[in-house]
Amino acid sequence: MHVCPMHPEVCQSSQGNCPRCDTTLEPVTPPSPQVVEYTCPMHSEIVRSEPGSCPKCGMTLVARGATMEHAAEHPEIMVESHRNMLWPHYVNLMLGFWLLTSPFTLGYMSDFVSDANQLRVMAERGLPAFELRNLLMTWSDVISGILVIVFSALSADAWRRNSWAQWANAFVGLWLLLAPLVLWTPLPEAYANGTLVGGLVIAFSVLIPMMPGMSMAGMMGKPDVPHGWAYTPSSWLQRMPIGVLALIGFLIARVLGAYQLGHVDTVWEPFFIGSGDMKGAMNGTETIITSDVSKAWPIADGAIGAIVYTLELAMTWMGGKDRWRTMPWMVLGLGILIVPLGVVSIYFIIIQPIVIGTWCTLCLIAALAMAVMIPYSLNEFVAMGQFLVWARRQGKPFWRTFWTGDAMEGGSADTSKGLVGTPREQIAQATRGVTYPWTLLLSIAIGVWLTFTRLSFDSSSAMADSDHLIGALVATFSIIALSEVGRAVRFINIPFGAWLIAAPWLLDGIVSPLAVWNGVISGALLIALAIPRGRIKDSYAGWDRYIV
Repeated sequence: MHVCPMHPEVCQSSQGNCPRCDTTLEPVTPPSPQVVEYTCPMHSEIVRSEPGSCPKCGMTLVARGATMEHAAEHPEIMVESHRNMLWPHYVNLMLGFWLLTSPFTLGYMSDFVSDANQLRVMAERGLPAFELRNLLMTWSDVISGILVIVFSALSADAWRRNSWAQWANAFVGLWLLLAPLVLWTPLPEAYANGTLVGGLVIAFSVLIPMMPGMSMAGMMGKPDVPHGWAYTPSSWLQRMPIGVLALIGFLIARVLGAYQLGHVDTVWEPFFIGSGDMKGAMNGTETIITSDVSKAWPIADGAIGAIVYTLELAMTWMGGKDRWRTMPWMVLGLGILIVPLGVVSIYFIIIQPIVIGTWCTLCLIAALAMAVMIPYSLNEFVAMGQFLVWARRQGKPFWRTFWTGDAMEGGSADTSKGLVGTPREQIAQATRGVTYPWTLLLSIAIGVWLTFTRLSFDSSSAMADSDHLIGALVATFSIIALSEVGRAVRFINIPFGAWLIAAPWLLDGIVSPLAVWNGVISGALLIALAIPRGRIKDSYAGWDRYIV
């Protein structure tokens, strides 16, 4: 038998070329004698050729590919793994005591002296007295501390009879992230304490120890690499770009949130001045994050962004390199966090000059980080979807598979060097699944250029707004199309290009004839640049038919 190396589903008995990509078919190598591999159910990246213990958690290694029935005969495996990872729950226990005493050691109830910025926030938002908010923050930390102590003690049960307590602790951690925002704390130390302790409680509840509810068959089974793929989209290096970009977004959002809460007096802004009544009193960033659009949120929207980025960071590092099949719910959850936040960020970029009349440099950086995050997350989302479709066709319960994961037939083990590779090899692995055709890079540049036509051509009114809107959308969709599995998204630029050609004759606000030619040339270029697909390096099984 002969098979196509790019499309494994193409198989025929004689030599020839692949009918899909014209690649020479290669003979199928006879299967070698089966080798038994042993892996840790807790850390699937640990693979050994003989029995032993996991070097990370001490758990006994089990034969890889064991069935669910085999796992059911040995429930002590789960208990053993839990006992070897009790220390995170004890750390959470100590964090609970820290929370319980925080209000008294950090001075929540001490005499509070407000400054002008805090008084401004109080007046603009119609907030209650500082003393009441500090009291509520005190009770929040005390009650949360008690709950963390109780749930941590239950989670540390040696027989793993209270796995639900881990999720309960994680929800307390989520509240700790939200409490300073909901209660509009005027205390910077309370905001920092809630963010730090809340993130740690979540990590030590479900990120580091064994996550409750995972399928034993999924943890012990194969594969790492999806069937028809050449790499795993869930490796640590594949997640690295998402983690770095989420960290950048988190740090920016924390600064914006601190200003909105009244904890800092100013925000760095190197380029843009305020607009309207705030011109000369506030810079562009301060004007944006205190505008009526921002105040439409009941709590500080910058700080909400910081919480979302925190959750993204936690979910980015959850699970092993096979989580596309062992944790489908988490892959979907990460995608939900990335895409809606990206849409919100882009929406704010679009309305800034149109509605508010100025720009925010930090918001632009955060929006760019979020947009770039999308193409790096799509391949794992596609692999997860393919796995769920396969599981459904095999007659497996959809929702149980979605929440607990499972093993999958086919695929292969991950043989990449990972973190032990050279820097060049690590970069190549981290960026696999994303390519950079010059056509898309030029489309991104055209989109960015269009957002500044109100400055470059002195356009105004509807024409300037149209260029800004289309430019932001073109740049966003072109960035998404850098993902090989999302390459078809580039076709959205064709109707955008057609609109740019027609807009100068339909809208007012054109001052210079050059603006007309700018729209026509930019539109024609976008249409032409959307036609070539660009280079595709990898194969994605059945998804290849959508990469056009």
